[in-house]
Amino acid sequence: MTSSTKTHADLPAIRACTISRDVRNFDLLIEDMETAMSDAWGDLGFVEALAFLAQPEAKALEFVALVMDAGDEDDLPLLSEIVATARQRGIRSILIAEDASPAALHQLLRSGADEFVPYPLPEGELQAAIERLHGPPLPRPGPEASAAPPQGARLPQSGAGVVIAVQGLAGGTGATTLATNLAWELATADKKTPPQVCLLDFGLQFGSVATFLDLPRRDVVFDLWSETERLDGDVLRQALATFQDRLRVLTAPTDILPLDFIGPDDIGRVIALARSHFDYVIIDMPGTLLQWTETVLDACQICLATIELDMRSAQNCQRFKRALQSAGLHLEKLRFCLNRAPKFADLTGKSRVRRLREGLEIAIDIQLPDGGRAVSQSADHGLPLALSAARNPLRREIARLAGSLHDLGRVEADAA
Repeated sequence: MTSSTKTHADLPAIRACTISRDVRNFDLLIEDMETAMSDAWGDLGFVEALAFLAQPEAKALEFVALVMDAGDEDDLPLLSEIVATARQRGIRSILIAEDASPAALHQLLRSGADEFVPYPLPEGELQAAIERLHGPPLPRPGPEASAAPPQGARLPQSGAGVVIAVQGLAGGTGATTLATNLAWELATADKKTPPQVCLLDFGLQFGSVATFLDLPRRDVVFDLWSETERLDGDVLRQALATFQDRLRVLTAPTDILPLDFIGPDDIGRVIALARSHFDYVIIDMPGTLLQWTETVLDACQICLATIELDMRSAQNCQRFKRALQSAGLHLEKLRFCLNRAPKFADLTGKSRVRRLREGLEIAIDIQLPDGGRAVSQSADHGLPLALSAARNPLRREIARLAGSLHDLGRVEADAA
């Protein structure tokens, strides 16, 4: 095998390889590969890659970088086979794509790609991806593995868990993004004794947690909501899907259900049972206020209400406050989260935040930065930001939030 950029006979052993239609179309990648691997890398075409991966020499590879653009999507079955073959041989893989569709990226990630890096390459991102590859491989469950815990597995016993509800006060304010990523960050907050975390999607009609984590929607979820009077640990275990062996998820039902299909008693039973088995219960609430919204507010310790810096959020926030006050509900549990908050140097934006806070008479406790395209791409790939864009500013802020919540929970537990 020869490299398109290195042709000397005394090249060191090849430790990495790019696989592309023509690596010369990705000049920034060539520079980054030379920086990271020096002379110990080569390049292969799509067809010859499959033949090489079947040879004994391929065992020396530390990783392969599959490079594609929108023009390569016609060869998607071949690219998926390359990724799957590399995984079968125990070779880690990095997917590098330019202008590829979310569907194509999703298929390749499901085939077994370990890392994804967009092209043009962000500075230092290839080196960071290579360093992450040197860690232990993360399991990638398929639909069968994700559908339920292993046969005979039991739910953990943790006592009374902390319940955190996430309520979006306007469409597109990032409530599901916050709920999904917060649940994952809490599940990985402590490496030695990781907390047991359960994520409940209460959006019976258009809940999208299953999409954000690439989990199947299962018929047993409908059965659970149909007969909560018979709910016990075994029924809940069968209904929960598992993501990366760390996070348990109750997805939305397969079919759209009427909003009055469940009532306060049903919601109360599910939350109480989840609390008895998990340290943290994260609830992704629907955008509509229902008769059982009060049940969730009664049960939760914190309700994170997501808003944006616009008129619709301001008006809905005011109406939401008024509704809770008229019903005598728990305003003290609300923590307002400003999504796409202005940057540090945006003085105009800071001034608007101050006027919003003073006009609504609220405290904006959490300001989440704009995560950019990486947020929607992460959701399309079915991965939390921590696994797809670990350095994203939004991911870092959610990780800090999870860390502070976990630290507070440990202090309260020690005090008790």
